[in-house]
Amino acid sequence: MYYLAEAFPIVKRIKLPLSRDQLILLMAAVNELFLGLDIWLAHSISGTIVPREWIPIIFGPAAGVLLLVSGLIALRNRPVATVLANIVLVGSIIVGLLGAYFHVVRGIRPDAPVGARLTIDLIVWAPPVIGPLMFSLIGLMGISAAWVEDPPDSGQLKLFGERKIKLPYSKTRALLFMVSLGTLATLLSSVLDHARTDFQNPWLWVPTSVGVLGTVVAAMLAAFNQPTRRDIRTYIGAMLLLVVVGLVGMWLHIGENLTTEGLVVQERFIRGAPFLAPTLFSNLGMLGLLAILDPRSEELQAQAEQAV
Repeated sequence: MYYLAEAFPIVKRIKLPLSRDQLILLMAAVNELFLGLDIWLAHSISGTIVPREWIPIIFGPAAGVLLLVSGLIALRNRPVATVLANIVLVGSIIVGLLGAYFHVVRGIRPDAPVGARLTIDLIVWAPPVIGPLMFSLIGLMGISAAWVEDPPDSGQLKLFGERKIKLPYSKTRALLFMVSLGTLATLLSSVLDHARTDFQNPWLWVPTSVGVLGTVVAAMLAAFNQPTRRDIRTYIGAMLLLVVVGLVGMWLHIGENLTTEGLVVQERFIRGAPFLAPTLFSNLGMLGLLAILDPRSEELQAQAEQAV
C-alpha cells in the first residue's frame, strides 16, 4: 500500500527523482556522517578520547562515504552495490551494539554492594546507554532498503539470482515498526538526559509527550492490516511534530550554549547542552515520512511507466 497516496491521492501525480529505497539509503549515509560528528563532540567532553572511543568517530564518516559510493555503483550494478551497502550496514549494527555495551559497563560500579552496582542514578549520569543504538537502527533500516521487495507489500525480498526470502511483514510495516522503536529509543535517551535537571523546566515535557505520541502512533499504524485515511494522516501529523520538536530543541540547546552576549565558545558547545541530540527526533520524523512513500523499487516504477 502506498500510504502517503492513500492519505492524499494527489500525491500519485508527483514523481520523485529517487525511490523510497534510494532515499532511505541516502538518509542512512547522512545519518552515519552526523553520528560520527555527534559522537566526536560527546567523547570530547572528557578531554581525552581513548582508542575504543575512536571507533564510532571514524566509522561514521567512513560508513557514510561508502554508502554514498554504493549508491553511485547501484546506478550501473545494483547487486554489487547491495553487497557493499550490506557490509557497511551490518558493521553499523555491530558498532551500535558495542557502543551500548561499553556505555553500560561505564555505568556499573563493580566495587559497590550487590543491588547498588547499577542504579537509576548511575544510568542517568553515565554515558547515554541508548545513544549508540542509533547506529544499529540505521543499519537495520538500511538493510531493509537495500533489498528489493517484489512484489511490493508482499514481504518477499529478492536476493541474488532467483533466491528470495519471505518476511512476516511487508517492508513498509517493518519500517514503521523500526521508526516506532527508534522514536522510543530517542524518547528514553531524552528523558534520561533531561532527568539530570529534574525536569525543572516544564517545556522539557514537550519532547517527552511528542516522543510518546510518535512511538505509539507508528507502532499502531504498523500493526494495522488496512489502516484508514484518518490513521495515516494522524501518523503524518505525529511525524511532522517530531521534526518540529527536534528543530526547536536544537535551537534551544544552541541558545543555552551561547554566552549572554550571544558569542560562541567552543567549550560551552562541547560540555553544554548537546545541540545535535534533539535532531534525532527530526531524523526519526523524516525517516517515518519516507517509510510511507511508494513501496515500489526504482526498477518496478520504471517498468510501470514504460507500460503506460
